[in-house]
Amino acid sequence: MDAGSTRIEHTDREGPSRRPLGPVLSFMRALWGVNHGLESTSRRMKRSLGVTGPERMVIRLVGRYPAISAGELARILRVHPSTLTGLLKRLSRRGLVLRTADSSDARRALLTLTTKGAAVDKTRRGTVEAAVTAALESLPDRDVRVAQTVLDAIAAAMER
Repeated sequence: MDAGSTRIEHTDREGPSRRPLGPVLSFMRALWGVNHGLESTSRRMKRSLGVTGPERMVIRLVGRYPAISAGELARILRVHPSTLTGLLKRLSRRGLVLRTADSSDARRALLTLTTKGAAVDKTRRGTVEAAVTAALESLPDRDVRVAQTVLDAIAAAMER
């Protein structure tokens, strides 16, 4: 090694996360960590509850808004309706969500929970939202509002 060069040690205590990343990469690293946590928890939920995180989110929203249309559900989730098609078919096939034609517009499907779906909706332990709830409850309300504003802005920028 040259006299003027420095060797960077990578130990468990001083890993790459201690290197300066700058505001954008630092924020993206945090998002990446959240995404990884969501995916890991989703896999655990699939094993323990029989539904993934996205499936559970749909079940929670349909439970909160019975007879919601697939289009309205897509708007709430900020996804294209075609993105929900496969997920809704799986939930319907597994007897968790019931799809019925809207009496005023047969092209529109209205979604409600079955008894089995309602049981999944009531589950609170071991879910993504249980982890998010615990994290949010540990923070001041103002910080949560600011974080939501930032995340909404990023989502909107990516939708463009």
